[in-house]
Amino acid sequence: MSVAPALCGRGDKREDEEKSNHRHRAEMASLQRFLAALLIFVPPVIHDSFFSSAASTSPPTTRHQIEFVTGLDFEYNYEDTSDENPNPDPEVRSSVRTPVFAERPQYCKYDACLEDQQPCDQLANKFGCLCPGMSGSEIPPHPPVVKALLPVTDADNRQKIEVQWCAPSSEVTSYRVVVEGTDIPALEVGKASRKGLLDSLEAGTKVCVEAVNESGQSTPSEFSCKRYDHTGSSGHELLALVIGGGIGLLLLLVVTSVIFWKLQLCRKAKRHSSNRLGNP
Repeated sequence: MSVAPALCGRGDKREDEEKSNHRHRAEMASLQRFLAALLIFVPPVIHDSFFSSAASTSPPTTRHQIEFVTGLDFEYNYEDTSDENPNPDPEVRSSVRTPVFAERPQYCKYDACLEDQQPCDQLANKFGCLCPGMSGSEIPPHPPVVKALLPVTDADNRQKIEVQWCAPSSEVTSYRVVVEGTDIPALEVGKASRKGLLDSLEAGTKVCVEAVNESGQSTPSEFSCKRYDHTGSSGHELLALVIGGGIGLLLLLVVTSVIFWKLQLCRKAKRHSSNRLGNP
């Protein structure tokens, strides 16, 4: 009866020791894992903090500035080996800067509305002046600008209409004057022309001027077309008529005054002669 309890007590004691050993081994394993984690993460942090503090406390390194000396002209005679002046001082010549003044660009004396003048590109090559921006012959030209439609008062071209225009900022080979709504053929003139003559037109007739080059012709616009206004165009004739009428009226008054003065002189002379005959 006494042996069985003793054996049971020994078994419980061994079981407690095994549990204690197992717990101890688990604690040691967790401690080892913790130490391994410290060895992995702590050294980089120490390294970064060390170098950052060293960089903040160490003075910045400065480099010496290198100065370059220009404008020196050294002349050394290698054949002269005398000991009188073994190291002659080099001759220092001061550099001279030539001031450059910016000049304002000079534009060519070119009038786009003037007829029979030298082209602007030729003026630029001759005088070195500048021309306004112009499009080349690879694209159709811009439309010209019609200035006026005026009746001609010359005896040879009387009753004709003179069309005046200004050249566009494009390369042009010729011009065409077109009368819309009529059977009048288009008038073609050279690139240096700025006017053309048309036959008599009715009031309200639309006249357009087209610029032509190798790529085609300009498209009509409100600036390249103009309607003929007979009342406005005949202003010169009306003015001439008024001036002529005024001069004629003035001459008529002068002639009438002279005739009236002559008649008065004749009447006075007759009265004077009759008075002499009546009183001998």
